Amino acid sequence: MFQQKSIAVLPFESISSDPENEYFSDGMTEEIINALSKIDGLRVTARTSSFVFKSRRADVRIIGNELGVSTVLEGSIRKSGERIRITTQLIRTDNGFQLWSEVFDRQMNDIFELQDEISVLIAEKIRENFGHISISDHLIEAPTKNIEAYNLYLKARYYHLKWDGDRIERAIEIYQQCIDMDPDFSTPYFGIGFCYTMLGSWGLDRSLLKKAEEYLEKGLSLDRDSAYGYFSMGALKFWGDWDFKAGYENYSKAVSINPNFTEAEEALSELYLAIGDFDLSMKHIENALRINPLSANHIYTKGNILFYQGKFKESLKYSLESIGIDPTFLHAIKEALLSYLFLDEKEKYIELLEKYKDHPFYDVFAELHRIKYETPDQDEFSRVIETIDSRIDGLILWPWKFYFYSVSGKSAEAVKAVQEEVARKSGQYIFFKHFPFKSLKKLPGYQDLLRTVFDAERMPGKVGANREIIDERAPLTPSEATEYLGTLNQCMEERKPFKYQELSLRSLAGEINLHPNKLSWLLNQSLGKNFNDYVNGYRLEAFKKMALDPENKHLTLLGLAYDAGFKSKSTFNDYFRKHEGLTPKEWVKQNK
Repeated sequence: MFQQKSIAVLPFESISSDPENEYFSDGMTEEIINALSKIDGLRVTARTSSFVFKSRRADVRIIGNELGVSTVLEGSIRKSGERIRITTQLIRTDNGFQLWSEVFDRQMNDIFELQDEISVLIAEKIRENFGHISISDHLIEAPTKNIEAYNLYLKARYYHLKWDGDRIERAIEIYQQCIDMDPDFSTPYFGIGFCYTMLGSWGLDRSLLKKAEEYLEKGLSLDRDSAYGYFSMGALKFWGDWDFKAGYENYSKAVSINPNFTEAEEALSELYLAIGDFDLSMKHIENALRINPLSANHIYTKGNILFYQGKFKESLKYSLESIGIDPTFLHAIKEALLSYLFLDEKEKYIELLEKYKDHPFYDVFAELHRIKYETPDQDEFSRVIETIDSRIDGLILWPWKFYFYSVSGKSAEAVKAVQEEVARKSGQYIFFKHFPFKSLKKLPGYQDLLRTVFDAERMPGKVGANREIIDERAPLTPSEATEYLGTLNQCMEERKPFKYQELSLRSLAGEINLHPNKLSWLLNQSLGKNFNDYVNGYRLEAFKKMALDPENKHLTLLGLAYDAGFKSKSTFNDYFRKHEGLTPKEWVKQNK
């Protein structure tokens, strides 16, 4: 069941002659998603879930069902030199009906005004069809006056989101070019700071964390209201410093600025998982999944919570679902294999592993399986550890050495591995409190680590993960509402603006000198109608009156519908049947 005031912005198709311009189309899509996410009361599917459909075309009704949204925005972008042409259409997902379409031809230096114009128009069409939401006059402000720097930022972000070593390095290089070109453009500082945070937290060079902090502090000095900035700083504090309180404060600030920012919501889930509050961890990830239901990462995280609770069978379900969305997602593959290992399902472990025979991690998991079931002697075991250690190049995304020692029953070595990596604050070990070997946790060294790392003074408070919808204060007093309703009814009866097919909520608000947000609220709260139902009600009555007038017998029913203000045959017929229970022709015959 979808929420009425909701939308998924599908990836804009790049139809430029240069395939390199794909980054620009992806960036435009993300900017519109971010703009719409600022609107209270409008549920906007997050980027991750929308982009699932980039390579998987589907009927909008299927998309609406999978994402739980009432509308979908589709579009294409052609970029040629300094000109861009954007074609858009907003479609209902229940019946595939097009609510709005537009073609925009602009210069690149108008890009921010264009993003803002599209975002506001989309929001207004959703409000007209589905009910009241308050919309700011502007949803996007230009983050930089340097269009070339912005263009470079979109390219850097494109590489950044690929999340592999070479392209992360390329993203860092381009982010730096953005900064050099416009030192007052805040967003590249957050991008490069986040990249350095992840490399420093999960790799071997922790000096990168200092660079990350410098970039993030500079970015936040330029923009104190950036959800992305606080999210990136939260990642540095949590993954880099293991400072749970500071991580929580920054992540929470990011979510308070943008409640639709599911990466920050997931980050809070991971933080609560690390410290051992499984309930709050699960509530946060479920909040994220409501907005971003097809995120392989969010689905994996839900499985991860269950894995660390020792619920391997339940965890496996989510790991496999995550792999189904992204077959290359290492975290989910790793977790599925470990679940099979703990469930003692040898054949399924081998079956899954064989699908990744060409992947670099194959040998590591093959050896783990052999060690569990063949128990090699000490010399051979040591050779295996040395071989894997020497071969690992770059990031390794799970605490493999700990698992090797634990599976083989080498408890002292396992605890030592944890002690060494916790001392280095390695990201792979941040969930060590819940590593699934209960016997190890009773050892003194393990207990000492738990007391040191999870000292009460370093813990965040138990602040709720449940989203409460706060009713907006009434923008009109009861007497004002009554007065404006009278003015509105008088306007509709005397001036008959409903007969204008292009009538919008904004233009009708102008007719009675009322802000569109207040008119939207007035229609919904006082009359229980959205704009379209309200206006089409007048159009319906006007049609019925004209259809029964003998002077109009020479006119077609559809012609009369257009004269009454209906914009299309399908809209007229659907609305008429819904309210009269008959076709227009049947109704006229019956009433004549």
